[in-house]
Amino acid sequence: MLHEIFSSVFQTGSSAFELGPFLACTAVSLLLGLLIAWTHAHGSACSRSFLLTLVMLPAVVQTVIMLVNGSIGTGIAVAGAFSLIRFRSVPGGAREIGSIFLAMAIGLATGMGYLAVAALFAGLMCLVNLLLSVSGFGKSAKGERILRMTIPEVLDYEGAFDDLFDTYTVRWELENVRTANMGSMYKLCYRIVLKGGISEKALLDDLRCRNGNLEISCGKVTSQDDLL
Repeated sequence: MLHEIFSSVFQTGSSAFELGPFLACTAVSLLLGLLIAWTHAHGSACSRSFLLTLVMLPAVVQTVIMLVNGSIGTGIAVAGAFSLIRFRSVPGGAREIGSIFLAMAIGLATGMGYLAVAALFAGLMCLVNLLLSVSGFGKSAKGERILRMTIPEVLDYEGAFDDLFDTYTVRWELENVRTANMGSMYKLCYRIVLKGGISEKALLDDLRCRNGNLEISCGKVTSQDDLL
């Protein structure tokens, strides 16, 4: 019974185009693409055009695989070319790239006629995605901030702010230092985690007293590490 469910809907050895299986595969591809798009949109901001692309991508890849008439190597090569469009336009987030590859995998499965396999795999991956998203897996620590400030070159930044960070933060780390304004200033970037109940303004006011009232910014962590 399970063998029949997870077998291909295409007849073995047949090279003729069959309308019925094609329509069935396309319908399943669109439904699973809709599931992937809904899962991707859950709990994250994304563009409408990207969601529409996720819905259609499995059906597009499936059609490519069917048109190459069972040549898996050729099909994968052609389908892989579609993914280059995303890589060559703008940097994509890791989550976006993951959703694209999931949609492509579903298209490969439906293009070979394995509709049950495609549905099972898509369901499992979307469920895992939702569970990890709801659980907050991988989120930054509460109170984590990126602190950037400018100091004059005469100020020795090594140890100049340690006592303030020990007072206001749970932990802190100097991530990078660079010169600015023809080397007359330093720009420091810290990753800090504020203590509970601590006023962010109080920390900034104390830092201003030591950096000569130069520019200071403090905001949420917006790491670029997840760009692919």
